[in-house]
Amino acid sequence: MSYPIKNRLTAECIEWIEKISGNRVDVEEIKKLPGGTSSLVFEVPFENKEMHESIVLRLFHQKEWLAKEPDLARHEGESLQNAALLEIPSPAFIALDETGEKSGMPAVLMTKLPGTTILQPSDMPSWLDKMAAALAGIHRQKAENFKYEYFSYNDALKLEKPLWSKFPDDWLRAFFIVAGVRPPTEYSLIHRDYHPANVLWQNGELTGVVDWVNACRGPAGVDVGHCRVNLAQLFGVSTADQFLDAYINHAGEEFRYDPYWDLLSLTDTLNGLPRVYAGWTELGLTGLSDELIRHRLDEYLLSLLERFDN
Repeated sequence: MSYPIKNRLTAECIEWIEKISGNRVDVEEIKKLPGGTSSLVFEVPFENKEMHESIVLRLFHQKEWLAKEPDLARHEGESLQNAALLEIPSPAFIALDETGEKSGMPAVLMTKLPGTTILQPSDMPSWLDKMAAALAGIHRQKAENFKYEYFSYNDALKLEKPLWSKFPDDWLRAFFIVAGVRPPTEYSLIHRDYHPANVLWQNGELTGVVDWVNACRGPAGVDVGHCRVNLAQLFGVSTADQFLDAYINHAGEEFRYDPYWDLLSLTDTLNGLPRVYAGWTELGLTGLSDELIRHRLDEYLLSLLERFDN
């Protein structure tokens, strides 16, 4: 595989983009977009300044991820085509290079949505409510012909007692619960990585949801739980609970909350010693520390176990 040098793409990659778009790329203005930690994402402008639509290029460069899921580019391409059926704005799929033959590594071309990420909102209730409404809208799409289905990232029975935690035995209890029988649930389209860094805003309005590479058919509770564990780390348990209340309000009677999916989503995030997510700091967030993240994960765990007991 050929790798980009700094913010420059290979000549072969640029040639591929120009062939697909029918326009000449303004090479000097190519920008690497912030926030991506598992792939390289670039905004690719054209010399024709009258073009209003920007193109975004995602390059899959992590060999370990590709070894596990060699069809990542095709997966995202199909995910974007399913997302296009939603009322919530998402990038429009343009083309893919599944093997990297044309662009140097597996790649997806898509349109660029307006807006920026907001990780420190001035109106927290509105911010949470609009994110919850968008997620509920995603889950109304059943995507019955979408071939990708949910699987958990971690085997709970193989997770070790977290020595970083002040409540290691409670974590072991959570692992035991997650490894047990899953509650029955209907499958729908899920984003699978829904959290504030993948939501765009402009003038106080949600303008789109990005990063669809992990989308699949699965339990809605997995998406809710993933967003909640992110919010718990960013702001604390209370904010995560506010998001849950807002989601339940927007999802209506079709959604049956079960804390099992929150526990599963929490254990799925465990991958070594918990630290501040690099994507947050790259997006300019300050004020978090690794110690605070671990403290908030402990608090969130205890709140979920309490819900499970009730």
